[in-house]
Amino acid sequence: MQFKLGEFFCGPGGIALGAMLAGKIQGKGGSTFSIIPSWATDIDADTCDTYLRNIHSNNSGHNTSVFQADVRELNISKLKPCEGFAFGFPCNDFSIVGETKGLNGSYGPLYSYGVEYLRHHQPMWFVAENVGGLSSANGGKAFELIQKELLNSGYKLFPNLYKFDQYGVPQARHRIIIVGIRNDLNVNFSIPKPNFKYKTSGEALSIPPIKMGAPNHEYTRQAKSVVKRLSFIKPGENAWSPNIPDEYRLNVKGAKLSNIYKRLDPSKPAYTVTGSGGGGTHMYHWEEPRALTNRERARLQTFPDDFVFLGGKESVRKQIGMAVPPKGISIIFKSLLEAFAAS
Repeated sequence: MQFKLGEFFCGPGGIALGAMLAGKIQGKGGSTFSIIPSWATDIDADTCDTYLRNIHSNNSGHNTSVFQADVRELNISKLKPCEGFAFGFPCNDFSIVGETKGLNGSYGPLYSYGVEYLRHHQPMWFVAENVGGLSSANGGKAFELIQKELLNSGYKLFPNLYKFDQYGVPQARHRIIIVGIRNDLNVNFSIPKPNFKYKTSGEALSIPPIKMGAPNHEYTRQAKSVVKRLSFIKPGENAWSPNIPDEYRLNVKGAKLSNIYKRLDPSKPAYTVTGSGGGGTHMYHWEEPRALTNRERARLQTFPDDFVFLGGKESVRKQIGMAVPPKGISIIFKSLLEAFAAS
């Protein structure tokens, strides 16, 4: 069986690529199970262009519909039904970085549109993704409410906090992912166990080397003061390194554990790739006194070098930082396909 996948908040295609990377799983009686993207939507135009260029072109001729839209303005009842559904609903209000408004923020309630699609179209399964901070937002009540509404939509739930660095993603990225399977199906999902095959940022960015001229590999022009400051910062340290002379120190209080001007430690997975980039938050190379290129950030997110992000440099940085690591989510999709194959 080939499950058709529909997506809300699709981003540049991390979830869709991960679904395809899961491959084909052999089931009983010679049947095979796989996932093919059918349609997707996101509010950002560049993101939709990136998704269309990469996911559609890798889809062996299958029709993929990608449309830019605000999910709050969609007529969900008119959307195409699919066997599988994914929604990485915006995490801004659940992230521990920021005000953590949870359900009280402008982004927090957007999960409800995914719930509406589930209730109306009843796909066989769904995958919902958000930041680890979701579990503590609104004193834990946000996560409880979201799970309750998903349960009431007719699904058994398999939530888990995935630490993607424990699954071979070269980055400390922790995400809550809820797999749901429709109640009438005799299928039970098994949460994949971590393999603890840690991949370092040094390995990710150096093996193999990124070719000059690779897409999205433009270097950032660094101010002389930034280059000088970085020269005093050792791998794994940030702008509060004791080696920095006073003239290059930042006059910011209460941020000594932050990632501001933090250089990668090539012997460890990277710290979390984000969509931000100002104020020394670009992520910085362990050896060269510069910020990472978008291609390097994409490698830490496990996108292949031939995955081309469209839009301006800042837009691409945001797309990469907000994406789901395809090689991380592919492990979850593979387990989902195995569950259906076993049934």
